[in-house]
Amino acid sequence: MRYTQLGRTGLTVGRLVLGTMNFGSETDEETAHAIMDTALDAGVNFFDTANIYGRDEHKGLTEEILGHWFAKGGGRRDKVVLATKLYGNMTNDGTPWSRSSWPNHDKLSALNIRREVEASLRRLGTDHIDVYQFHHIDRATPWDEIWQAMDVLVAHGKILYAGSSNFAGWHIAQANEAAARRGSLGLVSEQCFYNLAQRTAEMDVIPAAQAYGLGVIPWSPLNQGLLGGALRKEREGGGSRTSVGRSAAGLADPAVRERVRRYEELCGKRGVEPGEVALAWLLTRPGVTGPIVGPRTPAHLTSALSALELDLDANFLAELDEVFPGPGPSPEAFAW
Repeated sequence: MRYTQLGRTGLTVGRLVLGTMNFGSETDEETAHAIMDTALDAGVNFFDTANIYGRDEHKGLTEEILGHWFAKGGGRRDKVVLATKLYGNMTNDGTPWSRSSWPNHDKLSALNIRREVEASLRRLGTDHIDVYQFHHIDRATPWDEIWQAMDVLVAHGKILYAGSSNFAGWHIAQANEAAARRGSLGLVSEQCFYNLAQRTAEMDVIPAAQAYGLGVIPWSPLNQGLLGGALRKEREGGGSRTSVGRSAAGLADPAVRERVRRYEELCGKRGVEPGEVALAWLLTRPGVTGPIVGPRTPAHLTSALSALELDLDANFLAELDEVFPGPGPSPEAFAW
């Protein structure tokens, strides 16, 4: 495993982040525990989850699965940098996570922050969360209220760092300027949708993260399977994830399909797996701490770990830029 610092902090984390969103929904608890054991054996020490994972009437299930794994002992909790998130509604009545079925049971009010950190700690079976992340921007709650609540949690030892997810660049600036006025550390990480095929974050999110010292943690590094050999799997009759969601919509677009074809052809000429190239490419990007990988089996994780050994030379990177060109930084990206 290769390690780096998380943004401007002294926290050392692996360059691949274990995502747990599938645990409890697509991956049973026994398999999830095997994946986490495999990750720890490989030196992966940064685990990411969220209070709403498990979805709908099973919200919180994923945190419970992690808690059961920690309870097995063997230094599991001490070896893991644990990150979780809050924002979505946690009423377990089948309500989709992004919709509130009762007031004050979602978003980032001081009341909900206090409620949700205690609930996450119970489910995770731990006394503290290393990186507590805002899953979405709260447009209604002032930052002074949010940081006051977070400062209390830090003072009580319930969290160590704060992070964000799905923030715009100006949200990162706004949050950290408000924290600085209070003498607080502010955000230390940003999870954003970023991969070789979707590079919008390069316009302002990543420059803002770099300017304020946040570690960038890309989610969906394979663009929901699109960059994981989607066309080859289509020809072979496999790859269920490529038949739904973002991947299916992409392959239905002739222009995107042609880019994916060129990408897979380029990887084939180099004798490397497309999914591993997509992960390795993110590891070359400025400001990126490490992408989140969400394996459904231990074998998926082992494959992802291979990306750490893949060295993309300058010519290969240039060829990838030709297939999937980035927008460039703002304001040039949209001004001229």
